[in-house]
Amino acid sequence: MSETGKALLLTIEAARDHLSRSEARVADIVLTDPNRAVEMSIAAISEAADVSEPTVARFCKSLGFSGLKEFKLRLARSLGSGTPFVHQDVKPGDDAGAVVTKMIDRASKAIASLRDDVDSAQLARAARAIASAGRLEFYGQGNSGIVALDAQHKFFRLGIPTAAYSDPHVHAMSAALLGPKDVVIAISASGRTLDLIRSVEIAKNAGVTVIGITTRGSPLTKLCDVAITTDVEEDTDVYSPMLSRHVHLAIIDMLSVLTALERGDAGVTSMARAKKSVREKRSA
Repeated sequence: MSETGKALLLTIEAARDHLSRSEARVADIVLTDPNRAVEMSIAAISEAADVSEPTVARFCKSLGFSGLKEFKLRLARSLGSGTPFVHQDVKPGDDAGAVVTKMIDRASKAIASLRDDVDSAQLARAARAIASAGRLEFYGQGNSGIVALDAQHKFFRLGIPTAAYSDPHVHAMSAALLGPKDVVIAISASGRTLDLIRSVEIAKNAGVTVIGITTRGSPLTKLCDVAITTDVEEDTDVYSPMLSRHVHLAIIDMLSVLTALERGDAGVTSMARAKKSVREKRSA
């Protein structure tokens, strides 16, 4: 099985505990034999799981898909996609060359998976919302807080008032002070961080447009106006950085370019002024 296909199955497995009992039975059918599940009709899946056909549809929607057709297409594509190398973890005793190869291979596979799976329509929706934002704030905690800081560094150069917060007390207070013209981008590898979810709820109550960069089917996605989701087989190797960080940074880069294009001359002018201001700080 490809790494991409395994990543989607890991997403289903992680979501299983948050599904209803009947939906969890559908998840078990898929996890037991995903290749067979791709070929099964909704009637066959419902019979095998001993649930109703609407339950199968609800299972797909709980994972962020519009229905069984989209879910099966995604699963089939994931199971069928391959990579020209086999992943290996970094191990004690590996020399520098082996470490470099393994880490670059792992990161390359994660980015290649993003290329195949990211929803460009959602990226475009997010860029349009950001381009017209009165204020743009990035929320993340832990590793995702570092990604939020990187995002703020990119977007303030477009001439948009921005801030990044990783302290849950601070982003909760800030969310309460925003309004309908503002945008929050919530970044979470798991999509299950309670403090972050609470701050997003506060922002939603204030009328803020919320964009999520997170895992498909997570609780965070259900609160977002725009959800940019990924299926990342998260890194369990203690020697390597989290793969979600590479993927989320790439998504931030895509959004910054798309937003600059949306802003047109205003975005280009802002970036040019920002670059000009630091020229004198560099040696000849």
